[in-house]
Amino acid sequence: MRIPLPVKGQTVDIVAGIDLGTTNTLVAQVVDGAPQIIADRAGRRITPSVVSIDQEHHPVVGDEARERALLNPTGTLWSVKRFLGRGMDDLAGDVRGLPYKVVPSKHGEQVAFRVHGKQYLPQEVSAMILVEAKKRAERALGGRLRRAVITVPAYFDDSQRQATRDAGRIAGIDVLRIINEPTAAALAYGLDQGRAATILVYDLGGGTFDVSVLKLTEGVFKVIATTGDTMLGGDDFDRQLVDLLLDDLDEAKKELLLSHSGCSTALRVAAETAKKSLSQEASARVQLRFETLGIQLDKTIDRESYEVAIRPLVERTLEAVNFVLDDADLDPEDVNDVVCVGGSTRTPLVRRLLEEHFGRPPHTSLNPDEVVALGAALQAHTLGSATGGEDGTVLLDVTPLSLGIETYGGGVTKLLWRNTPIPVQATEGFTTQVDNQTGVEIHVLQGEREMARDLRSLGHFKLSGIPPMPAGMPRVLVEFFIDANGILKVKAKEVTSAVEAGIEVKPTYGLTDGKVEEMILESIEHAEEDLEERLLADLKAEAGGLLRYSKSALAQRRANLDPALVGQVEAAVAGMEAALDLADKESLEAAMAVLNESTHPIATQMMNEVLKVTVTGRTVGDILDEEQKRS
Repeated sequence: MRIPLPVKGQTVDIVAGIDLGTTNTLVAQVVDGAPQIIADRAGRRITPSVVSIDQEHHPVVGDEARERALLNPTGTLWSVKRFLGRGMDDLAGDVRGLPYKVVPSKHGEQVAFRVHGKQYLPQEVSAMILVEAKKRAERALGGRLRRAVITVPAYFDDSQRQATRDAGRIAGIDVLRIINEPTAAALAYGLDQGRAATILVYDLGGGTFDVSVLKLTEGVFKVIATTGDTMLGGDDFDRQLVDLLLDDLDEAKKELLLSHSGCSTALRVAAETAKKSLSQEASARVQLRFETLGIQLDKTIDRESYEVAIRPLVERTLEAVNFVLDDADLDPEDVNDVVCVGGSTRTPLVRRLLEEHFGRPPHTSLNPDEVVALGAALQAHTLGSATGGEDGTVLLDVTPLSLGIETYGGGVTKLLWRNTPIPVQATEGFTTQVDNQTGVEIHVLQGEREMARDLRSLGHFKLSGIPPMPAGMPRVLVEFFIDANGILKVKAKEVTSAVEAGIEVKPTYGLTDGKVEEMILESIEHAEEDLEERLLADLKAEAGGLLRYSKSALAQRRANLDPALVGQVEAAVAGMEAALDLADKESLEAAMAVLNESTHPIATQMMNEVLKVTVTGRTVGDILDEEQKRS
């Protein structure tokens, strides 16, 4: 069957590169032949790899999650990548100082996080981060991100790589390939062009370090040696700074601060801010006041003292460099290029010692936080490009129309796109919209339109027996599989309870070529109005979530709030409810802005009650805002 390639005007099928980092996550796409980082609506290019889960088990990701760390230290998870595919024995006690709980998983040998009485696997939390990256790309580019290349450290073993794949699958992403971070970095610098070379990639991130030697021959990279340390990175620089901050206190006060989850989080935030300052300035002053504990800190740390403290850590990385060179049977002078990756390579001491070691400065012209994502985007572009003939047709056994399921609000989530070669499999994660929902109706659809009512129905089935849980807590994985004969099998499974159900249909049954062409042309004709309606449906869903969270926060904090503020929030809630009834884009956006503004003092009050911390007359939130601007 000859299927035309997608026509301009249809929903964009985004193929992206994702750097799922320990500290930050980035998503990039090739645009006009060059890779570009995808920023959010506020212009932020980096999403902190942080997830904060509240008492009702509603997660938030990124900057908002990081801001909640002081309010919800035991429910805010960071450096999750360190735990992917690992067991308790692998951690060797390196969970010291974490405010959240790392426990053996009840599902096997791997670790889990216990948050407010519930266990979360690292790949589940990583999937939440990937979903946020996915949303960022879709909002920015106006399409649907279904396929991606995801990067991992070169030393990741099979279990760690599989856990990364699982995170992608849970997030509803078809992982085209897992590629090594050093390979991605070399691609970003264009080191694959035109010559044989030996390249050393030095990757010092927030929570991990690895160094790899790559051989480039005829455009093909081969990792010939690699080593690393999953427990060494910028986080450890932060710990050294915390020790410097506490150096003048007696042991009892040190223990008191470090054992208090809120205080330890505040110390980590202050240390991270000071670290970034010391990469640019000769000194950094930190002032912290813990009024509830009667402890006050006021200390200026100069760069020399900082470098003395972290030098043993940097020298550990150079020992790894020597090891990997020996492993590859190379001397430093045999290396043609040294590439710096990871935000921690901004540290002047790191760059200085690398230049001394190799006799030449390393490549640092690209943003070290972004270089891996840029390389991943290039690889994704290569793998995701369709193979077409001169007449613009695809001569493959393909699925003729997109396939998906109906979602909340009457929209559709497409799991398999038109012209996808078969056999093929795709998985997408969903959840519930109503508290204590015990069943989910799965409506399987076919076609190119954006709303369920305009698509061809292939069948319904119900997933029953879901344990009662708050809305957003169940994790329902829907899997589509089309075999070589064009038979579609759809299966839905709730992860926590393992209940599942499914259906089998033949998507092409009853379809003529003429009908397929008619459905495609219809989708093109209505593309603009369909997209507007779909975006409105998504906005309504987002507004509904904000309304639910705001009502919950108001109910919990009402007794501690000024009556005037309560009145403002209640008015904003009423305005949001009215806007949802109107279902008008401008009204919804305006009501969301008012509700966000009116509930801001609630978050401020919660922060002040949990822990009163100031830094030179500013709140920790101010520091975090400055930190976001710098990133």
